[in-house]
Amino acid sequence: MSVILITGTSSGIGLATAVHFARKRHDVYAAVRNPTTAGALAEAMVKEPLPITRVTIDVDDASSVRRGVDEVLAKSGRVDVLVNNAGLGGGGPIEDVPIDWAKTLFETNYFGAIRMIQAVLPGMRARGSGVIVNISSVAGRYVPAGHGHYAAVKHALEAASEALALEVTPLGLRVVIIEPGVIVTPIFSKAKRFVAPDSPYAHHLRRLLLMYQRQLTNPTPPERVAETIEEAVTTPTPRLRWLVGDDAQRLVAGRRRISDEEFVADASAATDAEWEALMRRRYGFEWP
Repeated sequence: MSVILITGTSSGIGLATAVHFARKRHDVYAAVRNPTTAGALAEAMVKEPLPITRVTIDVDDASSVRRGVDEVLAKSGRVDVLVNNAGLGGGGPIEDVPIDWAKTLFETNYFGAIRMIQAVLPGMRARGSGVIVNISSVAGRYVPAGHGHYAAVKHALEAASEALALEVTPLGLRVVIIEPGVIVTPIFSKAKRFVAPDSPYAHHLRRLLLMYQRQLTNPTPPERVAETIEEAVTTPTPRLRWLVGDDAQRLVAGRRRISDEEFVADASAATDAEWEALMRRRYGFEWP
């Protein structure tokens, strides 16, 4: 069985992934930033006799990352799979989002993943085996108005993942990018959004939230992401990118069919009804 280290396991995708791999009898280390807010994880560990060990890691803090990874190595001797899931959501129009807040988004969602990667890579290289899984988003390939900073972080993570794959594949290691669409997780309730009611960009954020609401009428559960991660880690025919969810598939396929100029022009839809008609035509969404 493999040793799996997963960040951001207090809820959502991270929690579902920890439980999923533990049920497969892998040795799971579930990392949380603050154990006092990880009640769902604690409940899952009590409900079933699962091979899950909780470890405290704040991915924003290099010393916390080092201590946490050292703890896993001391107990298990290795990390076979790292799942970088810890992250923040939210944002708003580029003009409206404070730079300091955008920096926190990069600090956790990008640099946090890089800290974890740098901490586990030496051991993986020494063994000549290991898989690094980076949880991105469909926003890494499809950028809606009002979501620029979040998409920028995911683009950055995907670029780093591509470079890393080129660097470590000759060493016997693999890199996986997971790109979920809208998943039922607390990230939506926790997300901070910046836009004033009288902002000239308010309609873009309204339409973005409307798209989320419509997609959540038939959502993809976090367990589906966990299953995809397992498939990506264990498949005999590896690939770099894995979209998760029908909405993610539709958005990426639709974006590929149109030019950059058509994509930008779509933002000029005068009314929400015209915008929804575009979403139906471009991406095949059948919203009520």
